[in-house]
Amino acid sequence: MAVLAAVEAVHNAARSALGVDPAAAAMTMASSIPSLRSLSKFALGGAQLLLGSASSVLGGTPESCSNPQLSCHNTTVVTDLCCFNAPGGQLLQTQFWDTSPSTGPSNSWTIHGLWPDHCDGTFDANCDANRAYTNITAILQSFGKTDLLNYMNIYWKDYQGNDETFWEHEWGKHGTCVSTLSPSCYTNYQPTEEAVDFFQKTVDLFQTLPSYDWLAAAGIVPSTTATYTSAAILAALGANRGGFQVTLGCTSGALDEIWYHYDVRGSVQTGDFVATDPDGSKSTCPSTGIQYLPKSGSPVSKSSAAASSTKTSASLTSTTLATSTLTSSSAAPSGTGTPGTFSGKGYLNVVTGGSTDGCIISAGTWYTSGTCATFTATASGSGFTLSSSKGKCAISSGALTCGSSVSTATVFTALNGDLAYSGSTTFYATSVPSGSTQATVYTTSKATSLVIAWQQL
Repeated sequence: MAVLAAVEAVHNAARSALGVDPAAAAMTMASSIPSLRSLSKFALGGAQLLLGSASSVLGGTPESCSNPQLSCHNTTVVTDLCCFNAPGGQLLQTQFWDTSPSTGPSNSWTIHGLWPDHCDGTFDANCDANRAYTNITAILQSFGKTDLLNYMNIYWKDYQGNDETFWEHEWGKHGTCVSTLSPSCYTNYQPTEEAVDFFQKTVDLFQTLPSYDWLAAAGIVPSTTATYTSAAILAALGANRGGFQVTLGCTSGALDEIWYHYDVRGSVQTGDFVATDPDGSKSTCPSTGIQYLPKSGSPVSKSSAAASSTKTSASLTSTTLATSTLTSSSAAPSGTGTPGTFSGKGYLNVVTGGSTDGCIISAGTWYTSGTCATFTATASGSGFTLSSSKGKCAISSGALTCGSSVSTATVFTALNGDLAYSGSTTFYATSVPSGSTQATVYTTSKATSLVIAWQQL
């Protein structure tokens, strides 16, 4: 219980730091009338996580919801709280970046939880002591969810090493407050199956939110020296979810938490998660000088880790992202594209010693352990120009750079699918980057020579 109390204290401290009074947790599910929101706050589209109603279930069957309403958008009281999440209508998928002590893979954020906030940013907590299960591992195993458990053992980590206690805390504090996970919302309910749906859905949602990769694609990578602006971090994450904002958490000026906000059309088990903005400003990061400190430890191959989580409680559909995760320094970026002429969109793969070793990211630097940026090649004169999400690309002072500081893009040419500048396909770096290091790419001779190959998307 002392450990659980410590976890509770840490969680409440995080909520307090992000502008939410922990005293709000004293509210209970007795207030079953959902909060009303202005008609002006209609859904604006954007990224959605679609969890089909035809998905397989564990034991019983969640209630079938016909034409359900979007949570936090009702203008009259909704009585069927098995098809409408209330009062916790805004669902937050929250993520940690723990560096002291380092927790989880060095190339991935980890899961904090799935929180049902009220539509005004307040929240209930610990809503059903009778369902505050204390044997999460055994519950998952009893339903045959060993793949889910294996995934949680990698990505849903407690910074003190007490994973089981952390999972029990997240379920008891937040899962029991999700109205659509009530046992009465199942036909032929099997005891504890709603907890399995909670953990499965949290993992499913987390897998559509690769924070590390999205940040890296924008040139925002862990570093002991670099700092970033809040605007840049928010733009990098928002660009992948329809422009909707997230909540950022910082401790002593270092980024360590991200909250993704959703409204839900239907139940958590089978409904549609619709990206939305936070209700009010909750971020605790400064506008500039934000540190994003590296983790110690080893990276993980995300393709194999994702494969270990079998989605048996929901069928997952999401927008395909124009990014590619590098799983090792010798592996080519995964993707459906093929080498070809420079036109349209593609990746800039780096080849050294005859093997692909990373790629060029959006700032124009070489990176071997993150996510490839998508570049756009546009015909110009006898060649083409390149641009990334940061801006135009050019050779400036003998180095490749992309960004808003570039006023005139360099016209490159191609030779056999490789990038060429002034007739040469050979570029240089002072060394091969590793970990979170980025290497500047030069046109003049340095210790390491490289070729930049186009991978058409």
